[in-house]
Amino acid sequence: MKHGFVKAAALTPGIRVADTGYNAGQIKKNMDEAAEQGAKIIVFPELCITGYTCGDLFLQETLLEGAKEALKDIAAHTRGKDALIFVGLPLEMEGKLYNTAAVLHDGKILAFVPKATIPNYGEFYEVRHFAAGRKEAETILFDGEEIPFGTHILFRCDAIEGLQVGCEICEDIWAPDTPSTAHAVAGATVIVNLSASNETVGKDSYRADLVKSTSARLICGYVYSSAGEGESTQDLVFNGHNMIAENGTILAQARRFENESIYGEIDIHRLRHERRRMNTFVQDSKGYLVIPVHMEKEETCLTRTFDPLPFVPSDEARRNHRCNEILSIQSFGLKKRYEHTGAKTAVVGISGGLDSTLALLVTVRAFDMLGLPRENIHSVTMPCFGTTDRTYDNACKLAPTLGTTLSEVNIREAVSLHFKDIGQDSGNHDVTYENSQARERTQVLMDIANKVGGLVIGTGDMSELALGWATYNGDHMSMYGVNGGVPKTLVRHLVKYYADTCDNEELREVLLDVLDTPVSPELLPPVDGQISQKTEDLVGPYELHDFFLYYMLRCGFEPSKIYRLAKQSFAGQYEDAVILKWLKNFYRRFFQQQFKRSCLPDGPKVGSVAVSPRGDLRMPSDACATLWLEQVEAL
Repeated sequence: MKHGFVKAAALTPGIRVADTGYNAGQIKKNMDEAAEQGAKIIVFPELCITGYTCGDLFLQETLLEGAKEALKDIAAHTRGKDALIFVGLPLEMEGKLYNTAAVLHDGKILAFVPKATIPNYGEFYEVRHFAAGRKEAETILFDGEEIPFGTHILFRCDAIEGLQVGCEICEDIWAPDTPSTAHAVAGATVIVNLSASNETVGKDSYRADLVKSTSARLICGYVYSSAGEGESTQDLVFNGHNMIAENGTILAQARRFENESIYGEIDIHRLRHERRRMNTFVQDSKGYLVIPVHMEKEETCLTRTFDPLPFVPSDEARRNHRCNEILSIQSFGLKKRYEHTGAKTAVVGISGGLDSTLALLVTVRAFDMLGLPRENIHSVTMPCFGTTDRTYDNACKLAPTLGTTLSEVNIREAVSLHFKDIGQDSGNHDVTYENSQARERTQVLMDIANKVGGLVIGTGDMSELALGWATYNGDHMSMYGVNGGVPKTLVRHLVKYYADTCDNEELREVLLDVLDTPVSPELLPPVDGQISQKTEDLVGPYELHDFFLYYMLRCGFEPSKIYRLAKQSFAGQYEDAVILKWLKNFYRRFFQQQFKRSCLPDGPKVGSVAVSPRGDLRMPSDACATLWLEQVEAL
């Protein structure tokens, strides 16, 4: 279970109502299949040993004894199986009947967890047969053994730090005060639910929302196993709607009416990171019995996938909605800054590249919201040694097409004079050569802003800030950075969305050509008129860096885990050695360049990952990367 992944299974055996021997055979068969798949948490439906639809047969001694014998058979069958297994059956204690989950491991019955919420409305009449389970764990004598019995029991598995499993049964999740809430507060990171939820029109979507929202609210994994084919259809139909969820996301979901077995790998480390991050999640295990469960540590074979572009929704409709929402957040943030300062003009340095194009589009949108004329936006292009005709032409087309005021300040002479002042050889294309241009551009923009009484709008994006790919006190600085919360992989889609929805063919053509232009700071002279300095050749592909950034900051993953997931997500696109090279570069730059983020200009947060020192990333500028790089070097 390396890197915190535990494989769970939700199974629906084909049963016969009240035929406990047959049902035990089906349960054992399904259990064997799940064990072969590597499942460590195996969940069967509510009352599956007898069937949920037995009705008054639950009161028959013959059925209850048959259920006990079947459970003994099933428990013995678990011997040698390295899994925590949950099976439902009716069980009598002190003259009352309980709807329970028997919890099994390696040939033993670890505990009985009773259903806490007994429904008696609509098609349900469980109060006729069952009593509500008690919270505090007590013992019940079963087959000569004293077994814990109660709802407040957790199962702590030692193979993964933090893996604790709690159990609830069907209606419990529908109740206003769910047992799962108490379980999670007590430390459960996985909740299992043995269910027999019948099917009615529209109930499946509500049920799925319930499972998703519960896993999100409790920051846990949730394994839901439901009764299906084999239950009586005298009045109801059961469809085997099995689900496995993690923190608001459905990892696996069964096809209904097929008794389909499903599997999913729940990431315990990610859940623990999320709980650590959210200080409002407070744990209190008072009143709980915690039963230790030994499992062998092994690497879980992953069937779940990880999006190579975690910042970009793959579905077009969701992506378009996301783009519109981000543009609104950016422009509203800028709008507020203008309302506060009383400024009426803006200054944007435009290069013909993606970031400055997005910044200009956002500024235009903000000015339209404010009712300010677009000509008050001063679009400044500042060609120098590395500027190509393509980017220059696009900058010159973009500004007037949007209705802004275009001005050109050629900085060649100023930079050349600066080289003379500081003794820089213009033939030496080192970092001084490059940064002198970036700082000159920033000086020009700042001074023009003073002249016209406006604000300099920053263009740098979050991916550049993460890598420190910005000139300190150059393009690193502005009066408001609208792109500071937007990763590079998303910038492209924002510009594309604007192009597709602008209803201006001339503007659309310019934006599409900007999208087709290689990402470059254009600080080195072009070769044969073409861009000679391509950013991704120097710092690495931004799609890799955004992948690293997301899973490091948002999920708290360690380098070895990120590398493992990147190899899977980018298989066939990048060789393992290439991924490892840029992962090493990412960690080195991320730690070295924190000082640039520590004095970051104001700008709006737009997603769940941000690098502002005043918000999400309170990190010292002189923190050491030793631990992270040592792990990368060991890969």
